[in-house]
Amino acid sequence: TQGKIERWHQTMKNRVLLENYYLPGHLERQIGDFVDYYNNQRYHESLKNVTPADVYFGRDKAILREREKIKNLTIRQRRLQHQKQAA
Repeated sequence: TQGKIERWHQTMKNRVLLENYYLPGHLERQIGDFVDYYNNQRYHESLKNVTPADVYFGRDKAILREREKIKNLTIRQRRLQHQKQAA
């Protein structure tokens, strides 16, 4: 949608265009690096905090399951810790 494209451009401007580039190749390289970062490293809240590459390659469900396991384990450990402290 239009809003997502506008947000992408705003993010790119804030990350890439704040520096001065004296040669077109330097700017092109930075834009390429930004696109790679945006798609492969940056977590997206709208994608449940996984990267677009994770969604594209089908890794998102496994990542979310693993996060849920870690979350549940952490909650259990904290409950046990609090029970020990209360006793």
